[in-house]
Amino acid sequence: MSSAGGLSRRRVAGASSSSASDDTPSPSWTPNGPSSNGTVLTHAGSAFEGGSKVACDPRDLDQVQEDSRYGGRMPRLTIMEEVLLLGLKDKHGYLSFWNDSISYALRGCILIELALRRRIALVKDSNQRRSPLADRLVEVIDDKQTGETILDETLKMMKGQETDRMSINGWVDLLSGETWNVMKIGYQLKQVRERLAKGLVDKGILRTEKRNFLLFDMATHPVADVRTKESIVTRAVSLLTATTSTVPPSALDKEGTQCRVTRAVCLVCAAYAASVLDNAFGRLTYEDREAAFQRCDEVLAEFACWPFGSTSATGTGGGRKRDAVKIGMGNTPSGRESVLGLVQEVKREMNGEEDLSFQLIAGVLEVLSKLDSLL
Repeated sequence: MSSAGGLSRRRVAGASSSSASDDTPSPSWTPNGPSSNGTVLTHAGSAFEGGSKVACDPRDLDQVQEDSRYGGRMPRLTIMEEVLLLGLKDKHGYLSFWNDSISYALRGCILIELALRRRIALVKDSNQRRSPLADRLVEVIDDKQTGETILDETLKMMKGQETDRMSINGWVDLLSGETWNVMKIGYQLKQVRERLAKGLVDKGILRTEKRNFLLFDMATHPVADVRTKESIVTRAVSLLTATTSTVPPSALDKEGTQCRVTRAVCLVCAAYAASVLDNAFGRLTYEDREAAFQRCDEVLAEFACWPFGSTSATGTGGGRKRDAVKIGMGNTPSGRESVLGLVQEVKREMNGEEDLSFQLIAGVLEVLSKLDSLL
């Protein structure tokens, strides 16, 4: 049958006779209403008529199941990216040339992020309990990709080393290239800072510019999304200036994020070890800044051991104690109480008292607490 516009309709095989008009709606898409036999006909896939969905992306279902299994959705930024953002100069877009700690600290953050995502954990072995926390062996418990390039690359290397497992200290050294073993030099993660910066560019948080440094040009990454960095600074400052045992909501990521309190603790501890926490305290007075550093030193000491909170409030002993000014909550009972309140909140996010992934996090923080002596 030809239409006035020159278009023609083609009949399909098995169609009814010409007495049934082509414009007659078929039962499969009949509007909602009672049929001849009294049953109600509904749309199979019409969103406009209130029908149920027919098509869906299986990856969405997998993501929902993964979020429920891990206690929340994954954050937009990893801990490594947040630490890097704290170290970057907003307008210039590069890190301090005199910072030797951040590269080593970022490798530790990679292990922390994999442990929080339940990809790696300590080996469950009663004989290993006698060893120092940083010397205990690491194993891969889930080799599913995370979607983050650096994390997936590290996870693949660790999976390939399952026959000869290494300790927490060993992995941080290998990923940093701090090894004399020529056979292990391939495990070094190269250009981590630049790759993290490019990942932040893809997420719209940084932008890329080229700056001239006397004899050479270098790509820099100034901050494009100022609000994102401000939120990270606010979380760090809120956590380290709180004087009560209750964790302030402003110190945590968005509601529903997986392990919000643990991530906040790891952020300030890693930033402290990477020597970039100073950048977050620009608006604080001298007294408040010293008090915040002292509190961070205590937080790191409480979480760089297992079980969490089992150490005394005497600092990390890694050369990072602030003996010049002891004010605020540094040595007061209220300061100690607030840190122990933070410990209790983190324990609520653990899977049991012997969570091997959280034990790995404690081991990494122990390594970072001794970073000054290592470098």
